[in-house]
Amino acid sequence: MFAAATAARIGEVSGVRVADIDTDAWTWTVRRQTTPSPGGLVDKGTKGKRARKVPIIVELRDLVLDRINAVDRDPAARLFAGPRGGRISTAVLRDATHWDKVVASLGYEQLRRHDLRHTGLTWMADAGVPLHVLRKIAGHGSLSTTQRYLHPDGASIAAAGTALSAHLSTG
Repeated sequence: MFAAATAARIGEVSGVRVADIDTDAWTWTVRRQTTPSPGGLVDKGTKGKRARKVPIIVELRDLVLDRINAVDRDPAARLFAGPRGGRISTAVLRDATHWDKVVASLGYEQLRRHDLRHTGLTWMADAGVPLHVLRKIAGHGSLSTTQRYLHPDGASIAAAGTALSAHLSTG
C-alpha cells in the first residue's frame, strides 16, 4: 500500500529512512533508492538525481508511525527493512508479500511491482492532482513521461463527459 499510495519505486521504498519523514507536514523527502550492484544491494541517489517531496496520506500515517516507533525513532533507521534488518530487494519484497500468489489469486499474473507506481499516479490524477504536481511527485523530468504513467479507467472517462456536459449547460 505504501508504494502505491506514494507512487514510489520499490527501490525508493527500500531507501526511506526515518529522517526522511516529516510527521508535521506528512511528507516524505525521497532522497535515495536501493539498487543492485556487483557487490550486492547499495543505496544511491534517486533516478532523477534530485530529492523530491511526496505526500503521505491519512491512510498510511498509522503504519508510518508504527514503523518509526519500531526503530525507536532512530533518524538513520530504515522505515522498511528486509527480514534481517537490511535493504529490501524486489525479490525479498516478492517473497515477503507472497506477491506471485496474491496477484495470481486476483487474476493479475502479469502485474509487476512497478505497476504500483502507475496505480498511485493514476489515483492521484483521478483525484484531481494537476499534471505538473504529479510530475514533481514522480520525480520525472518531463510531463510526457508522467503522462505515460496515467491510465484512466472507464468511469473516469465517463465522469469527464459528465463534467463537460455540466459545464456547458451552465453557460
